[in-house]
Amino acid sequence: MSSFLKSFVYAFRGLGYCLVNERNMRVHFCCLAYMVFFLVRYDFFAVTRTQAAILAVAAALVIVAEYINTAVERAVDTASKGEKSETARIAKDTAAGAVLAAAIFAVAVGIIILYQPEAFKALFAYYTANPLRFVLFAVSFIFAICFMFIDPKRYLKIFRRK
Repeated sequence: MSSFLKSFVYAFRGLGYCLVNERNMRVHFCCLAYMVFFLVRYDFFAVTRTQAAILAVAAALVIVAEYINTAVERAVDTASKGEKSETARIAKDTAAGAVLAAAIFAVAVGIIILYQPEAFKALFAYYTANPLRFVLFAVSFIFAICFMFIDPKRYLKIFRRK
């Protein structure tokens, strides 16, 4: 039983590694968080259970593709020992292309399902009527941008200093 539980520890360690070390995973994660927030927090978007499931599958496809891409990149780097190789480049480029294809698919699905002009008008009216909520949203967006594009290991170093 302990090896079974250890497998979860290893899996969560892999999830954390990718989130901390892969900028694109942080971008995907933030986009997913905002999509879920706006769909769960507000009733402006009319989304059926089937549409919600399709959005979830599309988002999961992107996240899983990014994890696989990271695994392929690390495996290729280890196998090639830092040497430049055409096959290594092709493997890494193809894995990255899979992530791009999944992301394009997810965006297309999101546009098809969430393109609801009335919902965006209602959202705009809500934030116009509640400027403090808009400010809080803007601040969260600034933090999200920092999370996405500033290496989190820099923040961890700040907290480790004594």
